[in-house]
Amino acid sequence: MTSAFFSTYLTHFVMVGLIIIFAIAHSGLAALRIWAEERIGARLYRVLFALVSIPMAVGLFIYYFNHRYDGLQLWNFQAVTGLHELVLVLSAIAFLFLYPATFNLGEVAAIQKPQVYLFETGITRISRHPQMIGMALWCIAHTLWLGTSFALTTAIALVSYHLFAVWHGDQRLFKRYGDAFLALKERTSVFPFLAIAQGRQQLVLKEFLRPAYIGVAITVVIFRWLHPIVITASANINF
Repeated sequence: MTSAFFSTYLTHFVMVGLIIIFAIAHSGLAALRIWAEERIGARLYRVLFALVSIPMAVGLFIYYFNHRYDGLQLWNFQAVTGLHELVLVLSAIAFLFLYPATFNLGEVAAIQKPQVYLFETGITRISRHPQMIGMALWCIAHTLWLGTSFALTTAIALVSYHLFAVWHGDQRLFKRYGDAFLALKERTSVFPFLAIAQGRQQLVLKEFLRPAYIGVAITVVIFRWLHPIVITASANINF
């Protein structure tokens, strides 16, 4: 029975292990940013950070795509009218949060010197940690659609890491900015729209009328078109 259990759920443990390794590398390098930039410079640090984080993230997605139907089928709502459209909408909103247009693309690519900012515009007015919200929405959408124990396990692990990243990110910003970050924290919220509902923040729609946000929207459409191609390509990788 033990052997059958591990045979059935082995990929679940592998996925959790991969997420833990990614979390240690990603958050560990983020924690070392100030120290590393003083020694090797901001641009080289960003390049090294990307060389570690991006391949690991790609590997996670490939493993997820290849094993998404592993384990138990906990539910199957794929035939429910409107569910496919709901999943598409949730996924599109998730990408808007996952890739907020508050980053200077030149800095992301290390063309310009990368900086750390206290953002309070656009999507960060809705949530101070939009990537956590985006990941949670992505996980909800895909777990709802797949209905497998593997998808549920992955969702729990990913959201748990991002909840830790919320705390870790706040600690790093406080260490860098002190009282200025505490003031920002008072005007924003992690839970979407909470600070706005409480009158501590306001939503400025014109801040979303920026090329970067439009770029995210276009990327969502392109990725939707590429989705079956990506899944097929992942299936050809024995991982």
